[in-house]
Amino acid sequence: MRILALDYGGARIGCAISDPSETLVRPLSVLEPPDPEGVADLVAEHDVEQVVIGMPVHLNGREGEQAAATRSFADDLGRLLDVPVRTYDERLTTRMAEASRRGGAQAPEDALAAAHLLEGYLASRHKGEDQ
Repeated sequence: MRILALDYGGARIGCAISDPSETLVRPLSVLEPPDPEGVADLVAEHDVEQVVIGMPVHLNGREGEQAAATRSFADDLGRLLDVPVRTYDERLTTRMAEASRRGGAQAPEDALAAAHLLEGYLASRHKGEDQ
């Protein structure tokens, strides 16, 4: 199944996608400003079968204001798209993206964060944590 991951933010959305076998992940692009229609275009263009949005959770597990905005955006996408829209804990993906950039990755940092989010999500699926 081809899955699109989104690192949602108030100014932009980082995007990454898996291959159909859910083995490889690649950063795609950044959507500025964050727009559900832009996400819908990516879903159609890449034959996406599921969307995963990073849920910003504090290290202590609590959700803050950004989590509420993310849930609202996920709800908007759910009404717009004909594919499932899920959320997934995105803790530390921004730090991992920063490390990837320092390591030479060329993609925008927000797209790298989405790629790390998707890698974590796929790993949880393969372990049977999210079916």
